[in-house]
Amino acid sequence: MGCYPVFSCRRWTHLPLDLPGLADRLVTLVIVTDPFGDATEADLRRCFDVVLPYKQHYVADLDHAGGLPPPRAHARNTARALRGVQLETCADPPRMLDEWIALYDGLTKRHGITGLAAFSQTAFARQLAVPGLVMFKATAEGRVVGLHLWYVQAQVAYGHLGATSTRGYELMASYALYWYAFQHLRGRVRWLDLGSSPGAPDHESGEGLRRFKAGWATGTRQTYLCGRIFQPETYARLVTERGAAGTDYFPAYRLGEFATDARWRSRRHSQTSTDTGV
Repeated sequence: MGCYPVFSCRRWTHLPLDLPGLADRLVTLVIVTDPFGDATEADLRRCFDVVLPYKQHYVADLDHAGGLPPPRAHARNTARALRGVQLETCADPPRMLDEWIALYDGLTKRHGITGLAAFSQTAFARQLAVPGLVMFKATAEGRVVGLHLWYVQAQVAYGHLGATSTRGYELMASYALYWYAFQHLRGRVRWLDLGSSPGAPDHESGEGLRRFKAGWATGTRQTYLCGRIFQPETYARLVTERGAAGTDYFPAYRLGEFATDARWRSRRHSQTSTDTGV
C-alpha cells in the first residue's frame, strides 16, 4: 500500500513513467490520493486499473477562515478549552516521543485501535523525525494533556494524528489545539487538510469526528482509491487461492483484512456501490 494516510506525488504527470518500474517487485499497488494533488480522475485512470471515489477530506482555506469557527458549540468549547490549557509549538518533536506514545496508547485503548493505525514505537520515532512535521502541545497543571501532529508541505499543512489524555479530554484540549494550529499556520500555508474519519466511508462510527472536523472546515476535497495490477497471472492465482472471486474489494486477495471494512463491505455488497476501502 502507498504511504499512510495519503500518497503524495510531486509531479503526478510523471507517475505513468514510474509505475512500470515496479512490475517485477509488486503484484499490486493500492494508494489513496492526496486531496491537494493536481491529478484529475482522468489522469488517474491512465495510471491505474481501479479508480474509485473514496473519502471526502475536510479542508480549511486560511485565507477565508478567520477567528473562531462558525458553529456555536465549537466556539463555546474552544473558549472553554483555552481557559484550561496552555499551548505551545514543540521545538524538537523527536524529544517528545515518550509523551506522544503515552498519549497514543491511551487513545488506542479508548477506541480499540488495532492494525496499521496502532503504530509501533519505531514507526512513531521515524514519523516525528520527518522534515516538515509540526507538533503542537497542550499542558494543564504542569502535565502534557494533548499533542497534535501536522505535516507541512508547500502551501498545505496535513493533519496527521492527535491524542489527548483523559484530563485533556475533560478539558476539551483538542478544540484548543485546533484553534492554535489555525493561528500558528496562518501565514505559513494557505490550506489545512483536516482529513476524514477512520474506518470505511460513511460508517456511522466516525460521525462524531466528522462533525468536529466539519465545524473547522471551509469545504471538502475528494480523495480516490487507486489500484494497479502489475502481475495479472499471480493476482488471479492469489484470488483463487483465497476464494475471493466476485468481490469489488481491491486487491481481492486481501478481502477481510480490516474488521470495520468487512462490516461495511457486507452492508454495501448488496448495493451497486462504486466505493471501496483498503
